[in-house]
Amino acid sequence: MDTFFENIINQVQKRDIIKRIIILLISLLVLSFVYNLLLLPTDLVAGGVNGIAIITNYVYEIDSSLMIFLISLSCLFFSLMYLGKERTLGSILATFIYPLFVKLTALLTQNITINYDDKFLIIIFAGVIGGLANGFIYKTGFSNGGLPIISQILYKYHKIPIAKSSMVINSIIIIIGSIFFGWSMLMYAIILVFINNLMIDKVLLGISNNKAFYIVTTKEKEVREYIMNNLKHTVTIFDVKGAFLEKKRNVLFSVIPKRDYYRLTEGIKLIDPKVFFVVEDAYEVKGGK
Repeated sequence: MDTFFENIINQVQKRDIIKRIIILLISLLVLSFVYNLLLLPTDLVAGGVNGIAIITNYVYEIDSSLMIFLISLSCLFFSLMYLGKERTLGSILATFIYPLFVKLTALLTQNITINYDDKFLIIIFAGVIGGLANGFIYKTGFSNGGLPIISQILYKYHKIPIAKSSMVINSIIIIIGSIFFGWSMLMYAIILVFINNLMIDKVLLGISNNKAFYIVTTKEKEVREYIMNNLKHTVTIFDVKGAFLEKKRNVLFSVIPKRDYYRLTEGIKLIDPKVFFVVEDAYEVKGGK
């Protein structure tokens, strides 16, 4: 049975792989332009590897692409050590491609002149475009790697919620940035992060961090074990009866974070091509595993 689910995971990862890689590459290219045109020139430290690269570029004059690559590569090794090969595969491309794009677009943007006087306009544009690009990366099932890997490791071994650990890590980076660039930058960063997350959630994945799935399938056992054993999420079973044929059947209910949205939807469709499921936003989730 383990081999069966491993095959499902592999098929999910390979599904529409060319199309997904193209979307990933375009998104990473857009993010690199956002970094070099909007974030780096205005010293907008909004967390993540980008924020660290901006700080080290300012303090030690370290090339941004090099710092992004070193941090991302370190996180990739941690992911391989503590999360395993399966969870690491989705981060490999971004780890190597994004720093390369940052280096190339740094050369391309040298001759592009932008008026940075209206910083609020810069923040809105960076948040919207960056949020869309990140959203498309999540939608393809890939990861942009970097510091979120640390949050995933903390969740796996210490059950610290990913959202909380990510908030703490990014907050530390933003506060350090504020020390060097002024406390007004802190307020700008908060606005930028809010807009970025809003675009990811509302435009691409809805308006909540979690999704509630109601699943009706003839392969109930396989779907249940896939969610519980491979995605590591709990499943609740409802005994229901259809109104038309009055036939009794079970409905599987599971709440998952947005990072597993692609793996769940594609995985259950591979297990049961005729599966019926409904997805809705879960605004507040407490308790459970």
